[in-house]
Amino acid sequence: MKAMEKQSVTHHTYVIERSYPTTPERVFAAFSDPAKKRRWYATGGSSDVEEFEMDFRVGGNERTVRRFKPGSPFPGVALINLTNYQDIVPGQRVVIAYTMALGEKRISASLATFEFSPTEAGAKLTFTEQAAFFEGADGPQMREQGWRIILESLATDLARS
Repeated sequence: MKAMEKQSVTHHTYVIERSYPTTPERVFAAFSDPAKKRRWYATGGSSDVEEFEMDFRVGGNERTVRRFKPGSPFPGVALINLTNYQDIVPGQRVVIAYTMALGEKRISASLATFEFSPTEAGAKLTFTEQAAFFEGADGPQMREQGWRIILESLATDLARS
């Protein structure tokens, strides 16, 4: 029997704040409506959507499978997000627990909170993620950058609709 390799984990917490020129209720609707969320969250970028299923309720699940395009860091590999909705307060808060995997290899587990609040100019979104990154993970900096890109996609979608 080989000696067991020591498995590493990197913990990281970060906060992203974004403002949107619309109401908190409209931003919340972009999270709660499957067609709207698929548009800004799952589509575009360096991957193609293969699956997107969403059951938006406390205890409900979301499953997103994307396959990386040629020329991306992981061409042909599936990126699998499995999400469980932990808490939902309409117009105010969504809390999720989610895992990410590259193919069959789980790379992270996270607890994330989206908080929606009114401002004079519209809505403020505060996103907080507490993540555990495993071997082969994208890591804290890439994950935060990924969420910044996704939240910018939300801004584009809100402006368009």
